[in-house]
Amino acid sequence: MTATTSPKQPFDVLIAGGGVAALEGALALRELAGDRVRTELLAPDSLFVVRPSRVKEPFGYAVAHSYPLADLARDIGVELLQDRFKSLDAGQSIVHTEQGRELSFDALLLATGARLRPAFSHGLTIDDSRIDEQLHGLIQDVEGGYVHSIAFVAPPSAAWPLPKYELALMMARRAYEMQTELAITIVTPEDAPLAVFGQKVSEEVGRLLEQNGITTITSARASVPEAGTVVIHPEDRTLKVDRVIALPQLFGPTTPGVPGGGESGFIPIDSHCRVRGLENVFAAGDATDFPVKFGGIAAQQADTAAEAIAAMAGAAVEPQPFHPVLQAILLGADKPLYLSAHFTGGHGSSSEIGEEPLWSPPVKIAARYLAPYLASRDRQAA
Repeated sequence: MTATTSPKQPFDVLIAGGGVAALEGALALRELAGDRVRTELLAPDSLFVVRPSRVKEPFGYAVAHSYPLADLARDIGVELLQDRFKSLDAGQSIVHTEQGRELSFDALLLATGARLRPAFSHGLTIDDSRIDEQLHGLIQDVEGGYVHSIAFVAPPSAAWPLPKYELALMMARRAYEMQTELAITIVTPEDAPLAVFGQKVSEEVGRLLEQNGITTITSARASVPEAGTVVIHPEDRTLKVDRVIALPQLFGPTTPGVPGGGESGFIPIDSHCRVRGLENVFAAGDATDFPVKFGGIAAQQADTAAEAIAAMAGAAVEPQPFHPVLQAILLGADKPLYLSAHFTGGHGSSSEIGEEPLWSPPVKIAARYLAPYLASRDRQAA
């Protein structure tokens, strides 16, 4: 169906998920298609949490901002269904839910996120939903001088490397403030710190780590055979530390009826974020097979999918292919650092880094519609 046909009015859109991609998709459809679409939001949780800000919580900062999904859905003009996506019957354009609902759709946007698993049997795997609980005791031990060495370790499939650098920098700062000795090592498969952003950002972040006394071991495959032991391959070098902090592995949703690519199970999408092999099903966010996974990319994918769906609904929209731009805020330095790069060919290009914001509003999740919408709500609440 194209914009030159006469599609059904209103065009029924179902969005599965309650995170960045889901809300960005709903807002984009409201902007692009207006009353041409009727949108339902199928979400398992009752709150939307600004997850990237949770990294600060263990260090005494305010709890990450959260918003009741019911309030957001009402404001955006979508119907919220508090339920979980169970399976897809693509041939009949029906989604089955865990509570037994059968939801029909004209277009479906899958924004269900990835599954997280520990990569190592030993050490602490970060779960951002309870990161304060996980790290609070460790920070107290650092402050009291009981922990003298920490390794932050990333598995090969940790798709977004930023949190380990933020945690390492904030941990180093806390030890400095408390005048305690702390050796911090980052072990990463990246060929340079934050290599995904390109050379300029990588070099600046490398200097920042060095200035804070943090050792970085790159191009490394790590194993943790026992508590406090990190074996670094291919050199088979052994690192002994008091604590090991690891990022989780990410896997696709592997939902019945939804195509999954390879062993990882991520959903294969084309340049318009349409699920390969399905005409009216789209996907955005960590569930997709795009290699970089974080909120800003999820929002850009949702925008891309929304353009295609709006065109299907008859809106005067020329869908554009997905052109990823990386925009992130690195915490832990004297001031927040704003990072930006175009992502092409597996690496960042035209990279920028500095203390001045590179986008507006200058928030952790850079999203065309969601960021200004939340900023406006926050101003009204204040």
